[in-house]
Amino acid sequence: MRTTRALVGLLATASIVFAACSGAATTAPSASPSEAPSTAPSTAPSEAPSATPVAFKACEVSDTGGIDDKGFNQNAWEGVQNAQKEFNLSEIKFLESTAETDYARNIQTFIDEKCDIIITVGFLLGDATKAAAEANPNQKFAIVDFAYDPPLPNVAGIVFQIDEATFLAGYLSAGMSKTGIVGTYGGINIPPVTQFMDGYAAGINYYNKQKGTKVKLLGWDPVKKQGSFTGDFSDTAKGRQQAEGFIQEGADIIMAVAGPVGLGSMAAVQDANKSGNNVMFIGVDVDQALSAPEYQDIMLTSIMKRIDNGVKGAIKAALDGTFKGGVLVNTLANEGVGLAPFHSFEDKVPADLKAEIDATKAKIISGEIKIADWLAPQS
Repeated sequence: MRTTRALVGLLATASIVFAACSGAATTAPSASPSEAPSTAPSTAPSEAPSATPVAFKACEVSDTGGIDDKGFNQNAWEGVQNAQKEFNLSEIKFLESTAETDYARNIQTFIDEKCDIIITVGFLLGDATKAAAEANPNQKFAIVDFAYDPPLPNVAGIVFQIDEATFLAGYLSAGMSKTGIVGTYGGINIPPVTQFMDGYAAGINYYNKQKGTKVKLLGWDPVKKQGSFTGDFSDTAKGRQQAEGFIQEGADIIMAVAGPVGLGSMAAVQDANKSGNNVMFIGVDVDQALSAPEYQDIMLTSIMKRIDNGVKGAIKAALDGTFKGGVLVNTLANEGVGLAPFHSFEDKVPADLKAEIDATKAKIISGEIKIADWLAPQS
């Protein structure tokens, strides 16, 4: 993608950091979709506040797959809704993209409607957002999972050091697997997806080195940058097929970085367990034990991006006059990324493994553990 400027490098070097889980930013202001939606604008219902609403319009353009994807589009919209409630905004709206050709048109619709800030959700909207921002320098934008180098003065890039959280998930998976085989796959081979998979592989490699084990990862080689991808973020049948393949190869834990495609994998895992298997699943973006409660019985944990807080923070900055373009990085240290609770597996994860994960988290935050050092297995 022509506007990609070493996104991973930006994630590692950006100096603007905000506390995503605090519900408000410390400076300005954590990939993924569902059934075919309408592209007509929708105004979100909200309870009528007692005070006169603030004249401010916040607008979101989703990536393909819909506003109700149980993942990052939905979580971003929750951030917009939370902003309306907390800041008493007069209006919020969204447009759903069903194809990449919708991006520029949807953004232009909101420019024409004079939205005070336009939030675009997902790496794939990077080019369309850049073009619109450069053509409309007075329009404020925030984009999830993308950053520009050099930065654009009217675009806040909300990015996530998600490999820190998936490192912990990889360590957890290696410690919980009974077969010694786990699997991961992505929707599309783009940095916000593969960064999940990199951290996951690194965490497994770190566990193997610490424990002298040989837990195997299916679906991704972070050194060769090759692995399993379904090619989209919406086809649940592909997710089912991918999970069934991993299970046949012996995997007993699966992480899907593919939006609603992962729902197909969750269904496949449940079906496999009904047939006598003991397979677990790791959710992404949000706590999927809560967003997809019908699958809580298989959900070991989820790797969370606090997109909602990042979006709300960008809206707050646009509202209070502190908005500026640049990179807003979410990390383990500022609680912008992390692991969800174990829920149904709380009593099944050994206490010593929980303690090791906490210790590993502390080492990542301190810099003692560097994710890049563990992408390749160590003898």
